[in-house]
Amino acid sequence: MVDNRYSGDILSGHARTRRPSYPSVPAEPGMVVEDAASGYCGAVTGFERTYDGDFVRLEDAARCTRLFRLRDGGFLLEGKRVTLTKPVQRMPSAPRRSASGSVRVEGMRARTARGSRIWVEGLHDAELVERVWGHDLRVEGVVVEPLEGLDNLADKLARFEPGPGRKVGVLVDHLVEGSKESRLTQSLGQYVMVTGHPYVDIWEAVRPKAVGIAKWPNVPRGQDWKTGICDSLGWGTPQDGWRRVRDAVSTFRDLEADLIGAVERLVDFVTEPE
Repeated sequence: MVDNRYSGDILSGHARTRRPSYPSVPAEPGMVVEDAASGYCGAVTGFERTYDGDFVRLEDAARCTRLFRLRDGGFLLEGKRVTLTKPVQRMPSAPRRSASGSVRVEGMRARTARGSRIWVEGLHDAELVERVWGHDLRVEGVVVEPLEGLDNLADKLARFEPGPGRKVGVLVDHLVEGSKESRLTQSLGQYVMVTGHPYVDIWEAVRPKAVGIAKWPNVPRGQDWKTGICDSLGWGTPQDGWRRVRDAVSTFRDLEADLIGAVERLVDFVTEPE
């Protein structure tokens, strides 16, 4: 029988010859450590790379600094030997964006409402603007209100009395030259801005791809537009169709450029300094 008394040492190395292992600790700026060889104690202030390897710079209580090589178990941290390493540099994360593409303000509380307003033609317009620009409007303290029809614009402006600090931005559907909408929105004064898009209804300002269709159907003149759209696409009632359109929009990329530009100009107008 072969004596195996030393087989363990032969295979794994004798305990007295095995190199000790030390925990690795990222040397964050300001961390106080002690060089195990010299007893020099100081705070980490930086790192330098030379032809001879990587070094850490320590600053003592007298604000004198020295360089020490980064080596296994070369430092004491809170009395225990450690291997200092250079901290991993993390790439700064990109700022989060709101649905409109602006930088999102984190931890924000809604600002007190301004005197200025943005008016839109109907509830669907208001919901869509809120869905994409809601974060921006809360940051700026801008309230969006439905007119319930452009025919009400003149009376509502008379009651609101626009002026300094009380501007009105108006978003209009089907704002094309020669239309009824264009005639109702002329010569409203310096404190009122009207912008709009060329589409019959704000539904049509949602990109067809977003709602899963190739294009918006043509609705014969004289037929209710929303009803005609839902009949053509098999969407049920206009209420069912609106839920489908609204839920398809999550960012400004789901909207046509004409609507995006129109809303952005109104937000700038009602929030610019007097």
